Amino acid sequence: MDTIDLTVLGKSFMERYEKPTPLYKDDQHAVYWLGVPDDSAFRINVYLITDETEALLVDPGGRSEFSFVKQRVDQILPCEQVGGMILCHQDPDVAASMVDWLGINPSMKVFTTTRTNILLPHFGKLDYTFVNVNEEPLHFFSSGRKLRFIEAPFLHSPGAFATYDETSKFLFSGDVWAAIDMDWRLVVEDFSVHELKMNLFHIDYMASNLAARGFINRIRHLALDAILPQHGSIIPKQFIPKALEYLRHLKCGLDLIYPELK
Repeated sequence: MDTIDLTVLGKSFMERYEKPTPLYKDDQHAVYWLGVPDDSAFRINVYLITDETEALLVDPGGRSEFSFVKQRVDQILPCEQVGGMILCHQDPDVAASMVDWLGINPSMKVFTTTRTNILLPHFGKLDYTFVNVNEEPLHFFSSGRKLRFIEAPFLHSPGAFATYDETSKFLFSGDVWAAIDMDWRLVVEDFSVHELKMNLFHIDYMASNLAARGFINRIRHLALDAILPQHGSIIPKQFIPKALEYLRHLKCGLDLIYPELK
């Protein structure tokens, strides 16, 4: 395996911005951060998982980012080779470019939950192959390597879910552990500072501490080497215990709106 130190990668990131950034790589399996050239506080992270000749996009982004993301994918492999996209929920910054990707490869599979899938046709594409991760919580590549889909209801969408790559031990967490950040870095360097940036997102967008603790309970047995959210910075292994504690004790959403109903 080509071991990649995410902490060092974060410090040298700006030198790598012109090309896709590998986060994990061995002879057959890789994870790339594709990114977008957007300096907004809601910067989105688009990821690509490759396994031998197969490839899946994770949260491919909005339509305005499509051309850039496509260009990044083409730097790794022909974009027609991407066989599927994982949509952790239906927000346009996550999912709207699905119509553009289906235009390139109409047989591309859409991995998502039932509650999310019911809304996706509003982006303008009615005919596509839906893989229901509620009923098929595992995806096997031809090599036998697998992804695990883990439901995260009401964080913040009722149909939200995370994706765990058993090879890299990366958790693609969608909006869970997302951050709003103008002083952005690819990888978290100071978790106490990063907590404040996560608060800006979680306090308003996440449903409740019950939803947060329920999700933590579902992932408590996973071996995690990094958390890869859809907004904000990647959380490396040394900060994962703090990230779990942050979510476990988070007061947000309904906890704050209805404090008298504790």
